[in-house]
Amino acid sequence: MSATGAKNTPFSLIGGDVMISGNLTASVDLHIDGMVEGDIRCAALVQGPDSRITGHVVAQSARLAGLVDGSITAEELVVESSARITGDVIYDSISIAPGSRIEGRFTHKENGPMAVSELKLITSESAG
Repeated sequence: MSATGAKNTPFSLIGGDVMISGNLTASVDLHIDGMVEGDIRCAALVQGPDSRITGHVVAQSARLAGLVDGSITAEELVVESSARITGDVIYDSISIAPGSRIEGRFTHKENGPMAVSELKLITSESAG
């Protein structure tokens, strides 16, 4: 048992003052407030609004609020309004908050990586 008692903790936290250079793999949920330069593979990812990830993300679920420069593969993806993503997104279900920015292609997992659909943005001006 560690001094913090963290052996049975259901998540791991990377604080805002931490910068990691290298790939991360976690069997539990991962909360990132710091900087990661490398690929991330975990059960669930929660990204804070001031964090930055440079690398590919693979997770069962992901809630992104910071900067991501790399592709994302997630069963369930939530993109918060503060998120800035540059990279392709493969998802099963997705929620994108107004104000977020994503530059890349979207692919539904059911369609496979070669079937990419074009998404159209409906603004309040064009909806009326």
